[in-house]
Amino acid sequence: MIWIIFGITALASWLVQMNLKSKFTKYSKIPLASGMTGRDVALKMLHDNGIFDVQVTSTPGQLTDHYNPLTKTVNLSEGVYHSNSVAAAAVAAHECGHAVQHATAYAPLTMRSRLVPIVSFASNWVQWVLLAGIVLLESFPQVLTIGVALFATTTLFSFITLPVEINASNRALAWLNSAGITNYSTHEPAKDALKSAAYTYVVAALGSLATLIYYVMILLGRRD
Repeated sequence: MIWIIFGITALASWLVQMNLKSKFTKYSKIPLASGMTGRDVALKMLHDNGIFDVQVTSTPGQLTDHYNPLTKTVNLSEGVYHSNSVAAAAVAAHECGHAVQHATAYAPLTMRSRLVPIVSFASNWVQWVLLAGIVLLESFPQVLTIGVALFATTTLFSFITLPVEINASNRALAWLNSAGITNYSTHEPAKDALKSAAYTYVVAALGSLATLIYYVMILLGRRD
């Protein structure tokens, strides 16, 4: 049964990624009436929210956009930074949504940030500990227990990420509409693009949970 769950999760992840790339390509061809680039949109949203100490930079790659709270930078992929498309505006506003969360001490973001050092440590060691735990299950089950605990922190991180990402998208869409960046013909594409991106986090969280359950089943001696 667990392998069926893994298969479904892997398929869902692939479908969501393909859908996201398709939507991004589609909406990257729809220009904003204002002609504003992703950089312009990001700067305006930051300034409209009273944020002037966050820099907007260009980063290599596709769909590599992210907000870094340590350096206070909104990092936009080259295709977003220079583009004046609906997709670029949606992505730029979403990343600025994280900057607004940071500035307003949004609780889930604060919690996620505090977990980053723990999750970073867990991610570096969890696979090795789990492997050792499975090999030594009969003689030293405590090793697998530690591995499961480490993996549980990464799963928790995935689920805490969900409200953070959804809230950032909601902030972005509300601002895009109120600031007049999107209109009646471009708002729905922007909303659809961000919704497609959100699905990737949902699938990742569910996949992590399924994997955690699998290791718990091994620990409890219920491996199928």
